[in-house]
Amino acid sequence: MTTDNAGSKASAVKWLLFLVVAIAAIAVLRNVLFSRHEAVAPAPQDAATAQAVEARIKPVGEVSIAPAPPRAASVPAAPAVQTAASGPAAADAGAAKPAQTVADAAPSKAGETTYHSLCTGCHSIGAMGAPRYGDKAAWAPRIAQGMQALYHSALHGKNAMPAKGGNPSLSDADVKAAVDYMVAAAK
Repeated sequence: MTTDNAGSKASAVKWLLFLVVAIAAIAVLRNVLFSRHEAVAPAPQDAATAQAVEARIKPVGEVSIAPAPPRAASVPAAPAVQTAASGPAAADAGAAKPAQTVADAAPSKAGETTYHSLCTGCHSIGAMGAPRYGDKAAWAPRIAQGMQALYHSALHGKNAMPAKGGNPSLSDADVKAAVDYMVAAAK
């Protein structure tokens, strides 16, 4: 009987060679996969490029803790005054026109701007019970209370609505103009 030691030695060499190749493949694969996660030093930049990058990633707004300087109202609110007729018609009529209030006047551009920049967040969807913009049924009982009550609510807050809609830097005139804008849409 002959023993086949040569066949078993060749089989052991094949397995050993397979093991070495498998370990080498795993090592190469590991280096390829994990070398991508290593930090790469950034390329040097000139000052103009660095400034351009800083300008692109600059935050849109900044927080200022200091009190804001007083600002002039963009459109002053007209007080409720009685206007007298003038000219030849006044002599004929001999009487004054009825009182005109801010709510009777056409809404100002400041009111529209304030509404769209701040008030629309709640009043366009009726959030937390806010009357929706243009909803006559929701605004009717509020308008019936009078414009002074609406102004007071807008300036000092009511229920879930904070004072001045949450923007204390708004002038009283801007807040009143926004109220006039919403009331005009609901009439």
